[in-house]
Amino acid sequence: MMNQNKILVGLAGIVLVSFMSVFSVSQTEKVIKFRLGEIVKNDYEPGLHFKIPFINNVKKFDGRIQTMDAKPERFLTAEKKNVIVDSFVKWRIGNVSAFYTTVAGDIDQANLRLDQIIKDAFRSEFSKRNIKQLISTDRSAIREILTNNSKAVAAELGMEIVDVQVMRIDLPPEVSSSVFRRMEAERERVAREFRSQGAEAAERIRADADRQRVVTLANSFRDAEKLRGEGDAASAEIYANAFGADTEFFTFYRSLNAYKKSFSSSSMMVLDPNSDFFKYFKSQK
Repeated sequence: MMNQNKILVGLAGIVLVSFMSVFSVSQTEKVIKFRLGEIVKNDYEPGLHFKIPFINNVKKFDGRIQTMDAKPERFLTAEKKNVIVDSFVKWRIGNVSAFYTTVAGDIDQANLRLDQIIKDAFRSEFSKRNIKQLISTDRSAIREILTNNSKAVAAELGMEIVDVQVMRIDLPPEVSSSVFRRMEAERERVAREFRSQGAEAAERIRADADRQRVVTLANSFRDAEKLRGEGDAASAEIYANAFGADTEFFTFYRSLNAYKKSFSSSSMMVLDPNSDFFKYFKSQK
């Protein structure tokens, strides 16, 4: 019985030692193996690995991409004006040994150190540009510059910068009011210029229309007078031809029209009865 117990204890010890001698590494982990507190290896591939119990121990760290969501921060531009920048950083552990020795493998401590690195990069880059350049510049260009500028410093902490994104670039309220007033004044100036150009164009069109009206009326009057003259000439010619065909009848006809016009009027006429006007009132022999 004693022998069986010893065997069971021995087997249990072997199983325990075997269990303590094996550790696994997943695809999302970074692992450091220590020997009596000294780092001996850190480049483990995913799978099963061995260690010496009580001599070696391992520490595991999250190897996935981390997000540092920085608080909105004020930075000075080249024209010494404040802008409020809201950004975030994507990073992951690059050199796990450096990450452990510099920030003790603490994600929060790493974010604090990285936050300062990113702020320095922002401060350096924004001081070279004015507000107009920051707004008009392609965000991808700024992102690439910030990422490249912060990579080297972050690598010293064992961190690999994956991406730096600028979500918003805002102006402080007092600056926004000033910019809005300047933009409003500029729009007013442009509007006045457009109105002035419109008024000038309207006057030009109106003057051209008046000129065309005068020319049209003059041409119409000329054509009317020409037609009237031609009509009068044709009428005179017709009268002349008619008078030449029968002078006596034409004279009689004109006298009748004269009598009609004279006697239909209420005006008083004083004429000599022997005048030519009453020629056709006399008997003809």
